[in-house]
Amino acid sequence: MRILRRAARTPARRTPRRAARTAVLDPEGWIFLLRSDNVEVGVHWNMPGGGLEADESPIDGARRELREETGWTDLEPGPLLCTWEHDFTWHGTPVRQHEHIFLGRGPRRSPTGDLSSVHTADHILGWHWWSPAELARPGAGPFWPPTLPALLDAVREDWQLGKEPAAPVHLGHVPNGPRR
Repeated sequence: MRILRRAARTPARRTPRRAARTAVLDPEGWIFLLRSDNVEVGVHWNMPGGGLEADESPIDGARRELREETGWTDLEPGPLLCTWEHDFTWHGTPVRQHEHIFLGRGPRRSPTGDLSSVHTADHILGWHWWSPAELARPGAGPFWPPTLPALLDAVREDWQLGKEPAAPVHLGHVPNGPRR
């Protein structure tokens, strides 16, 4: 009986998963975000991206995911903005995801092509270009990572002037907030 009680309190074992995303900013500093839903985390806003294939580098995965989720073939991920880890359930499997988030430049526009099957499979509900003011508004979000508005504030002006960020930020493991 004691073993059963201990097992019930043990957190679910999480499968490691590597992922990459691209924070696409337009010339005025607006960011393109996808609205996604997850059974464990709930509805949230994140950048185009997702899990890496077996031998794929983070930059190659960010490039592939950007094309798959937006249809944009003319954008490239740039410098690394940050890395972070978070837990969530992906298609029924509890994972601890280690993400690389790259900066990218692009015009403000809609996704192109028929992305409905990819968006359905990845639980993407929609998209929006967020202005810096919208990102800073109380109650905006939730965002993945939760500190996304502050991260962008720290690099936006230099990035708009063509300067790369000084060094990527390493956020470590960020626990999930309350489900919305």
